[in-house]
Amino acid sequence: MWAAAPLLLLLLLLLLLPLARLCRRGAARLEPAGRAVLITGCDSGFGHLLALRLHRLGFTVFAGCLCPGGDGARRLQREAGGAGRLRVLRLDVTRARDVRAAKELVLSHLPERGFWGLVNNAGISTFGETGWLPMETYEKFADVNLLGSIRTTLAFLPLLRKYKGRIVFMSSIIAYFTLGNGIYSMTKAAIEKFCDALRLEMKKFGVQVCIIQPGNYAPSTKIQPPLSAEEIWSELSEEEKAVYNKEYVQERANFFNSILSEGSTNGNEVVDAMVDALTSPAPKARYMVAKLKEKALVFVCALFPTVVMDSVLSYALSK
Repeated sequence: MWAAAPLLLLLLLLLLLPLARLCRRGAARLEPAGRAVLITGCDSGFGHLLALRLHRLGFTVFAGCLCPGGDGARRLQREAGGAGRLRVLRLDVTRARDVRAAKELVLSHLPERGFWGLVNNAGISTFGETGWLPMETYEKFADVNLLGSIRTTLAFLPLLRKYKGRIVFMSSIIAYFTLGNGIYSMTKAAIEKFCDALRLEMKKFGVQVCIIQPGNYAPSTKIQPPLSAEEIWSELSEEEKAVYNKEYVQERANFFNSILSEGSTNGNEVVDAMVDALTSPAPKARYMVAKLKEKALVFVCALFPTVVMDSVLSYALSK
């Protein structure tokens, strides 16, 4: 009897899924007017696109940019039509003083319906095998991709609880596996677990927590520029150079750059999911926006023994 319990539970979930979708379609969507949203990492990529989309929908948008005087921030203001419901602000998520200043600005310019959403979008990526990267790089990635999201979340939690708002986190399917960028996978896997805890804790306050899991959108976001073998080799320690030769580094660089070039250029697919997370009456806990083969890889990783996944990835790396 107990052996059949997982199968029965799966069948029950499959039966309830269409009903849940109908409920989502039938409920009224959120009215954006008079609600504020703060987005981190708006200089380019998904953050830039989302800021413009939310502005067009009627939200009051606080667009956090690492370089508020840079080309990306100026283009954002120009595309939004100058001053108004979109404000560009300096926000380096690794600096507590920037986060405090952002909160003060939001508080002093809150629209009538208050603070609705926080989108933790800022992130960085790089390529390299574990021993190729110095400890300073690991610290930087943890500070931006993980601690930066936590830092902004903790600062804005009181407002989010007060207005029963939404928190959206940018993760990745790479949280489930890695192909040469373990440092990025590490931070995304960690943010997933932080979100899982936060989502359960915030339910009693009416705050919804959503995770966006894009596949390969490198050409759309420019988060990871191509790397040459020479760049990688020049950064290796003498100990690593004694283990790896230039030919191997070239093979790895070619492999990773080819993956980057195959990514989608349509970042609006991911922005659609982010908008749904902010406006749907019943948002999903996770939005996986990826190609079928990427979803299949996640499926194998989640359901099959580690030895199977290791074999699949080892085969991919060998090719």
